[in-house]
This record gives sequence, structure tokens and C-alpha cells, in this order.
Amino acid sequence: MNNELTKTNPIKANKLALIALALLGLFAVISTVNCKRPANAVSDANENGKSNQQAPDTNDTKTAQPKHKHPAFAERIEERTRMVARQIQSRDVNDPNVLKAMRIVPRHAFIPAGGQRYAYADHPLPIGNRQTISQPYIVAFMTEALKLDPNSKVLEIGTGSGYQAAVCGEIAREVYTIEIVEELAKSAKKVLNELGYPNVFVRAGDGYFGWPEKAPFDAIIGTAAAGRIPPPLLEQLKPGGRMILPVEGRLGFQHLVLITKDNKGNISESKIMPVRFVPMTGEVMKPEEESKK
Repeated sequence: MNNELTKTNPIKANKLALIALALLGLFAVISTVNCKRPANAVSDANENGKSNQQAPDTNDTKTAQPKHKHPAFAERIEERTRMVARQIQSRDVNDPNVLKAMRIVPRHAFIPAGGQRYAYADHPLPIGNRQTISQPYIVAFMTEALKLDPNSKVLEIGTGSGYQAAVCGEIAREVYTIEIVEELAKSAKKVLNELGYPNVFVRAGDGYFGWPEKAPFDAIIGTAAAGRIPPPLLEQLKPGGRMILPVEGRLGFQHLVLITKDNKGNISESKIMPVRFVPMTGEVMKPEEESKK
């Protein structure tokens, strides 16, 4: 038997060598394929033949936030601190995000040079074109009523100086603000850009129609008194959203009105407090039956 084995071993050895070479070749091919596969590729697929790898979340985009590098932010800090303590907190505005925003935003930067010394006084101030910058307390009160958070998308009707938009921009992700007086829209945009508010977007136009291509909005704020609530704004308010704006009654009295929309789209309104704002102009001045929907 030993002689027989001796004679047949070379043949078996050759076969074994060929098998080993074939296996080595197959292993090399598999290794090469695996090396060429992207590191984040998914090896298996679901029953529909689609990859189990999840697509990136397109809603996870972040808008650049205020920079606070302009010298105005370092000016008159003590005045803003006193303003918040005496005019705002003392009147029961307590939202920490609102209080922080009111302390940060340099109100004087939004007021013409002649009136800047009164910037932190407890009353509205003229900004030209027969328009005013609202009393600090009213700005804070209306902002608090919106219940903003860092994911909020806000629409403002009546940019004016841009101050209210900046306060909202300190809290919310994005603010879209519309001003019917083109000169004011241009000046507000300039100031907001100089101060570093990349998340506030200004448009010259009639706020009655809102900003439909950016709708729906989590919150809408109006800073000019309308005789009625524009229907397009109600449509652009997201379910679960809140809107606050001054509304003028038949006798000329104005009230801040808070509007909420529930998740089924039902609208609720409540009068909050008497106020006095400049009137909203444009489409809203037409009789209701003549207004464009």
C-alpha cells in the first residue's frame, strides 16, 4: 500500500494545488469587489428591491442665526436691561426667550438719529413716512403671545423700522416680513443686513396677501391696524399656529386680537387689549366684497 500511495500522491497533489489556486482566485475577486464598494453602502435591500439606506432629511436645514458682531449690540446695554426690568417684566411678560431678545436687540439702531436718545423710553417713536416704532412693551407682549421657539417660521405684516422682525429673529428660525411703504422696506432691509440678521427676509408689498410661497407659517404678527382679518393670512397660518394683530372696530377703537388655528383648521379669536396702531393700507382698505381672495 505504501508503494501505491507513493505512485498516486503526485496526481492528488496537483489536483489539490489547482483547487487551492481556484479558491484563492475566487477570494481575491470577492475582496476586490468589497474594497470598491462605498463605505456607507448598504449590503441588503428590502422586499421591494430598494436600499434600506435612508435618504437625508431635507427638513433638517438650518438657517444662519443672528451674528451680534455689529458695534450697536455693545452699546447702551444698561438702558436695555432697565427697559426690560421696568417696562416689560413688571407688566408680566415672562417668556425668557422674549426677555433675552429684548435685552439683545439694539432698539436705537432702528430709529432715525434725531430720536435715538429716546430709544428705550416707554412709548412709540416716529420713524418717518407717518409710521412709528412700537412701544417696547407692546413689542414684547405681542412676541410672547406667539409662543415662538427656535423652529418657528414667522410672517410679519408691516416691517416698519425692522425692530419687531429682529426681536422675532432672535427666537425663531426664519422671519418673513412685508412692508407696503417701499422706502421703509429698503431702509429696514439695510439695517437688518448691517446688524447681521440672515434669518430675516424683507419684501416690499401689500401684506394683505401674505407670502404664499413661504407658507404655512407657525406664527403671524401684524403691526398695522386692519378693519378686518385678511383671509389669505388665515389660509397661510399653519394648523396649530397663532396670529396676533390689531383690528379696528366700527367706532375706530382698536384691539389686539389673538387668532389660533387648531389641528383641524378651526379658527378661534379673542380680544386681548385695547391699542393704537397706524392703519394698514392697501387691499384691506377696499370693501370686503371687492377684495381679492
